[in-house]
Formats: sequence, structure tokens, C-alpha cells
Amino acid sequence: MRLPVTRKNLKFLPDSSRVVARFFNNGEERTGNLVKRLMTLDDDAVARELDHTLREFVGRHRNISQIFLAHYENHRGLLERMELDDSHLSKERKLLIGSYSTMEYSIESAAIFNPSIIEDFNQSFLAKGEQRVVISFRATGEGHLSSIVFRRGILDANNDLKMMKVRNHIDLPKIVQKKSYDKGRFVQKLREMKISKQYSSVIMENLPDHFEYHQLRNSVDKVLSNGLTINKKLALEEMTWLVDSYYDVEFSLDSDISERVIFPISPSESKGIEDARFVRFQEDDGTEKIYATYTAYDGHTILPKLLSTEDFNTFRIMPMHGKGAQNKNFALFPKKIKSKYAVLARVDGVNNYIMYSDRNTLWNNPIKIQEPKYPWEFTQIGNCGSPLWTEEGWLIITHGVGPMRRYCIGASLFDLDDPTQEIGRLSEPLLSPLEEEREGYVPNVVYSCGSMIHNESLILPYAVSDYSSSYATVEMAELMQALKG
Repeated sequence: MRLPVTRKNLKFLPDSSRVVARFFNNGEERTGNLVKRLMTLDDDAVARELDHTLREFVGRHRNISQIFLAHYENHRGLLERMELDDSHLSKERKLLIGSYSTMEYSIESAAIFNPSIIEDFNQSFLAKGEQRVVISFRATGEGHLSSIVFRRGILDANNDLKMMKVRNHIDLPKIVQKKSYDKGRFVQKLREMKISKQYSSVIMENLPDHFEYHQLRNSVDKVLSNGLTINKKLALEEMTWLVDSYYDVEFSLDSDISERVIFPISPSESKGIEDARFVRFQEDDGTEKIYATYTAYDGHTILPKLLSTEDFNTFRIMPMHGKGAQNKNFALFPKKIKSKYAVLARVDGVNNYIMYSDRNTLWNNPIKIQEPKYPWEFTQIGNCGSPLWTEEGWLIITHGVGPMRRYCIGASLFDLDDPTQEIGRLSEPLLSPLEEEREGYVPNVVYSCGSMIHNESLILPYAVSDYSSSYATVEMAELMQALKG
């Protein structure tokens, strides 16, 4: 018998008006010719064109002139090769050049889906039974390029969610590249990526045990400038791809959380950031931090990555390592188990696995804990976010794929001390696509990247056919009875 599920009448719909001002690179030759054309304009013409552009776009972005200058700076190397001395260029002319290297991108024009919900750090000034929450979404725009966006809201005593106002501007963060790297760990990741030692040794053997970002980039660029075989060139480019996968992002303190977007930055993410699973993690000493695991995709290679933050202003992003750091569906447990980090993953693309580690970025020795069991999950089974601690055991919300690639959401219960041991599992889906939920970017899908427990109810945000999102609630007592019965 299926459990009663209450679907709430709240919809998160894609909004094409939410745009970022991205750097637009039209190629060196075309950009060079463009700059030459702009240099033919006199100062009055430059001022008129810049004034017109600013009037058209200044209200749509915060600090658009700073964005134009930053995008102009991206062409400094090209200008030097053109032997153009920019010390004589006016600020207005630089801004105008930068405006031609800028484009608007609607981050959620196609979809806002695969939500994940966690408790906010700030729980002040709330009524009894209320809880402030942060919901993340996978936002997708033109070209199926995905990023992470946020909303803040308050759950009341009736489990009704009141969302805070979504602000107008989108704030892209400052990017801070990691500077220092451990040579041993870096070499191990190269092996995991199956980059042959014969190609990487020409670079790595000359680097110190702890090398700087610029040292590797300079060495790779120097070797790439020489005549190389295709295989060696690809290997060295992948080394650069890996080193660019470590970075911090810093948002302006005066931006609202709804204005912040974690947009693909590194080459490993060039085709998108997928399905972030957020968790509020408690360390052994009681301190807390927000983690998220997500999938970076460059069109060819999948790279599991870990994101961390303590304030939703600054985020640290790192790739995961180890033989188990493969495929998708990584979800970190909210605390250590027997002094070790634990993570769920769908390492082989079909089954649910667990891994333990002393480091939250190093994952080996996956242990299979679930296989497809019921017809609605025969194609594959995976998690729908980080496990939830209950007195009865670890509650894991799962997804299953059945006939016609129909996605449903289920639930399982695992032992607290040994989560390789399954206590119970729903034989029927907890949530299946309703008739009105079947149409979307990917039909016949309900999916979640993270839920929580509030007022003795499971709060389950979910995506509707990879297009929009909503949420549902389930009484915990009834769910536990079904899982243990």
C-alpha cells in the first residue's frame, strides 16, 4: 500500500529574465578585427556608443562598467600581440571594447529543477515551529548549460513554505584560483584519469613536492608550444584541466542569496554543474559546515567535485580523488561514522554504494548496499540526496528508473552504526509522476537532490520532469512504520 503524500501548492518555475553578463570570446582573429574597427572611432563616437550601451543595460546588472573592464582585461594578451599600447587608451574606449566582449545569458531559461534543501545557519526571529531553510536548484539555460542557484524561505508549523523575495540582479563571484598543490596527490589523480606516465612525467618530474599553480601552468604551456604528438598534447591539456578544477568563489556581501549563482568556471565544468546535493555537516567537535557534492561535466568526462561553505558567501571547490570517485550521485553523510567520512555513490551507474574515508575528497573501496529490486527501479537505483539521521536508522531517499525511463522516488532505512545493513525498503514508490507532472524537458521524471525532517514530517522538494520544481510532505511516523514493517 502506498503511503499518503501531501503535495504542496508551490511551484518553482524557470524565469528567463534572470540573466548574467558573461564573457564572450569570439576568437582571436575576429576579436582583433573588431578592436581595429573600434580604434577607428573618434572619442566623441566612443562616448556616444558607450553611453547608449550603458543606458540600455545598466539597470539589468550590478556594476556593469566593472564587468566591461574585467572583460577588456581578458584581451590584454591579444592586444600585446597586436602591438597595441593600451596605456594611451581612454577608460571609455576600454569599456566599449569590453562591452563587445560581453553577452547576457539567461541562467534558468530552460529549467529550474533537482532541488536540495537544508537548514539555514540563521534561525533567529522565528515563531514556534518555524525553520529558515535554503533551497538550491540546478538552473539550466541555452545549450543545456547548468549552474547552481539558491532561494531562502521559512517552513511554518504546518510545513507550508514561505519563500523570500527573489532579487533582480544576478551576482557572479570573484574567482580565486588555488595556488599550492601536493605533488603526490596530483600524480595519483592523473593515474585515476588514466593519463599515461610517459606523457605526464615530462612535467611532473621537474616540479617540487609542493608546487604552485603558476609553476604547472608555465611548464605545461612551455611544452605545449613545442611540436607534440596528439596523445601527449591531450594529456598535458588534461593536466591543465585538472589544476583548474580547484578554486574558491567569493560573492559580494551586499548581494542577496537569490542573486548568487555558481556558474561553470573551470574547463572540467564547461558543459555544466549538475545535481548538487547539499548537506549540513557536523564535525566531531560540534562545529558545522555546509558541503555539497556535484557532477562537473566537460562534454566528455565526468568529475565528481566537493563544494564547501560556512556562510554562502565564500565557497571552496575541489575535485574528488580515488578509484571510487567515478560516475555520478555522490551524497555525503551529515556526520562521520566511526570517525570516518561516509558517502553514497552510484559508482557503476546502476547500484547504490557506500564508501568510507579519512578525507572527504578521497574515496576508494566502494561497498554495494543496494541493487534494483522492484520493477519500478529495475534500470537503476541511486540516492536522492544525503542520508537523514533518525533514531530508527539512516533514512535514504532513493530514485528508481523503470519502464519508459520513468523516474520515481523511493525510501530505504539503514543501520546507524553500519549503514551497509538495510533495515527496510519501500516496495512501491513514495512519489511517482502525476499525469500533470509528466510533461517537461525530460518527461515522466520526479527527482530530488536532498530532503530534510521538520515537525515530524519529511520535507521532500522534487523536480517535475526536469523543468520546474515543487515539494511534498510525508508523515515520518507512517514512513518509519512502512520501512520497518
